[in-house]
Amino acid sequence: MNKQTAAPLGLAEVVVGIDGSPSARTAALWAAEEADRRSRALCLVHAIDTGRRVHTRDARSAHTAREAAHEVLTGTAEAVRERFPGLAVTQKLDEQEPVAALLTSAGSRGTVVVGSRGLGGFSALLLGSVGLGVAASAEVPVVVVRGETGRPESDSVTAAVRDSADLGWLLLAAAEADARRAALRIISVWNVLAHVGTVATMLDDLDEMAQQRVREMKELADRVRERFPGLVVGHHVEAGTSTPGVLTEASAHTDLLVMGRGHPSTGLGPSLGRVAHALIHHARCPVEIVPAAFVAMDGTP
Repeated sequence: MNKQTAAPLGLAEVVVGIDGSPSARTAALWAAEEADRRSRALCLVHAIDTGRRVHTRDARSAHTAREAAHEVLTGTAEAVRERFPGLAVTQKLDEQEPVAALLTSAGSRGTVVVGSRGLGGFSALLLGSVGLGVAASAEVPVVVVRGETGRPESDSVTAAVRDSADLGWLLLAAAEADARRAALRIISVWNVLAHVGTVATMLDDLDEMAQQRVREMKELADRVRERFPGLVVGHHVEAGTSTPGVLTEASAHTDLLVMGRGHPSTGLGPSLGRVAHALIHHARCPVEIVPAAFVAMDGTP
C-alpha cells in the first residue's frame, strides 16, 4: 500500500491485545493487515494485570512475568514485521487489567482488535471476559477476530443496519469497504414476530412496515454512494424470525461484519445487545462493533 495515501474516513490507529495464544497471534496479523490497509500504525498491547495477580506481588515473580510478556511482544512484532515490513509497529506492556489497558491505548480514535479466545489476562474471550467487556464499554470501534483463517476473501463488507439512524456508523463500514476495494452490503433483518400483537395487527400494516424498511435501506444506500461515489453498495431486507441467525449466516459470506452499538445501559454496567452478543460468539468472520456515538475523524457523525 502507498504509505503516502491519506487514511480513509474515520479509520485510525489499530490497537490489538496479545497474550501469546494462537488466537491472539491470528488477531495481531489481522490487525496488522488492517493497519497497513489504513496506512496507520499498529500498537501491540500485552496486559499483565499486576494489581490482581497474587504471584506478581513479589519482585522476582513480577520480573519473570514482565520478561515473559516482553518475549510475547517481541515475537509478535517480529512476525508482523516479517509479513508487513513497512508497517509502523509499537509495543506496550501494560500493568492494568486487559480491558482498561486496551481502552487506554486506543484513546478516543483508535480501533481495538481482540482474538476470539486467549490465555492469561486475555483468557475466556469466548465466554466474554475481555472481548465482550471491551465491545460493551468502548467508545471506539472494536473488532473481535473470528472465523477460519485462510478462507477465500469475498471482497465484501456487510453492515447490519436497523434503521435510518444508523447512518453515522454505516459511513465507517463504508470506509472499511472502500479501503479494501470491496463492495458494501447493507442488510436489515425484518422480524415480523417483533411486531405481531404490538404495533401492528393487520397484514396490510405489516406489509407497509416492511416496505418502509426497504425504502429506508435504499435511502441509506444512496447516502453512502453520495459520500463514496466509487463504492459498490447493495442493500437487502431479509425476512426471518431470528436476527442473530440471519446475520450469523450472512457472516459466512463476507470478510467483515459491522454493526452499531447503541443500547441503553442496563444499570448493571456496560452491556451489549442480544444480537451483538450472539455474533461475537458465533459469527464466521471478524465482527466490528461501532458505538453509535462514535464520530469520524473529519467530524462526520
